[in-house]
Amino acid sequence: DLLAEVSRAANYLTELGLVAGDRVAIYMPMIPEAVVAILACARLGLTHSVVFAGFSPTALRQRIDDAAARLVITTDGQWRRGTPAPLKTAVDDALSAPGHTVEHVLVVQRTDIETPWTEDRDLWWHDTVAHASPEHEARPFPAEHPLFILYTSGTTGKPKGILHTSGGYLTQTAYTHHTVFDHKPGKDIYWCTADIGWVTGHSYIVYGPLANRAT
Repeated sequence: DLLAEVSRAANYLTELGLVAGDRVAIYMPMIPEAVVAILACARLGLTHSVVFAGFSPTALRQRIDDAAARLVITTDGQWRRGTPAPLKTAVDDALSAPGHTVEHVLVVQRTDIETPWTEDRDLWWHDTVAHASPEHEARPFPAEHPLFILYTSGTTGKPKGILHTSGGYLTQTAYTHHTVFDHKPGKDIYWCTADIGWVTGHSYIVYGPLANRAT
């Protein structure tokens, strides 16, 4: 199921004209589509930059500008204590000043709240990705190909982007996930309650567990 969803997303990102080496900002709450978006980028050699969904429009814009992201993937809103809170509006605020590199904003319908829309820029996930082909052949990339950029929180000044490459990062997360958590494929059920906005979430929600065939 995950492979089919990631393949659909990868096919649609290709349709948008994104090519290996381009950067994509992912500004989403903890929903399956966030993981799908990350893996679709990895599959195409797009460098993803996941921005914690609690960050402000200013913080998002800083990270978009630094990475020169061509695409932002977000949601209409997110649930906070059972109440829907808007998120797409923060993206709109972040992109309100000119000079950014974003061409499209891809939006997952999460809370079904009223959402402001910019024609020719904004795209619904369910109108686009959901209709793409579930067949996709992954691209091979050198070990040193950039996998993602993750920024420091910015509490001590301008956020600093840390670039992680594909081969070394995957080796490290697969090894540490296996060793630290003593994970046994086919026997253990594994759970991590981190957020993908932080490196713990990248490493031990997405890449490490999947590399080790975790349930």
